[in-house]
Amino acid sequence: MEENKSARPEESPAEVGEAAAAKAYRKKHIVREYAESILIAALLALVIRTFVVQAFKIPSGSMEDTLAVGDHILVNKFIYGTRIPFTDKKFLAIRDPRRGDVIVFEYPEDPSKDFIKRVVGTPGDEVEVRNKKVYINGEPYENPHEVHKEKEVVPREQNPRDNFGPIKVPENSLFVMGDNRDRSYDSRFWGYVTYEKIKGLAFIKYWSWDRENWRVRWRSIGKTID
Repeated sequence: MEENKSARPEESPAEVGEAAAAKAYRKKHIVREYAESILIAALLALVIRTFVVQAFKIPSGSMEDTLAVGDHILVNKFIYGTRIPFTDKKFLAIRDPRRGDVIVFEYPEDPSKDFIKRVVGTPGDEVEVRNKKVYINGEPYENPHEVHKEKEVVPREQNPRDNFGPIKVPENSLFVMGDNRDRSYDSRFWGYVTYEKIKGLAFIKYWSWDRENWRVRWRSIGKTID
């Protein structure tokens, strides 16, 4: 004797259409949620990069031994004022640049390039270099991060590396130098950095890769930049 089996009712064309529409709606809803999440994340990243903090990689040895080639650093974008997009104007500055700050800025001779140097002279300062020694307003400027890797003193007539000035730093401008004094292309050669060209204050290393020895510089990661 055969058991009675309950027959499954067939779905009407209308029900099939409603199910397909509901499935399509759910798929579109998921796609829209992902798109919105990606857009919000992209906008947030853009805002952070523009107004808060930006990452840079050190490509040269002009700031050795403070910064090595392959160091990856974060730069505070708002401490000297937030730049209004597509202009050189800034607002809401916390403070002005100070002597000793390590800053990232647009290279005056080619704004498409970013340079990083240490502030040596601020507006109104008289800066002079005599036989590799820096003088600010007639007094020796002691920088514990300064290094010299070449003993030769270059005469003033040859180039301004070891003998320069004196000059007076103009308003809204900075005189900057690399810590690796003998191998830095800086204000001694191309002049001043104006305030509107400053991108921010370098403050920490978040990654460091030694390409020559193919290794991570673990001790550099998380180290603040003095």
